[in-house]
Amino acid sequence: MTKEELRAELERQAERFKDVYGGEVTTYAAQPEPERKPWRKRVNMRDQAFSQELERMEKELRSAAP
Repeated sequence: MTKEELRAELERQAERFKDVYGGEVTTYAAQPEPERKPWRKRVNMRDQAFSQELERMEKELRSAAP
């Protein structure tokens, strides 16, 4: 389905909705793509130490359980 066919189909459905149900149709413009990717936090020393400690604790728990 091409863009033109899709536009025609949506217009036909909007007109049918108005005629049959007496409804009101509101059309919105497409949201633009963000220019940049969202900000991501860099891992600092504290976060690294925390994740290493979690891994160490999980490893201890696995080795302790039979």
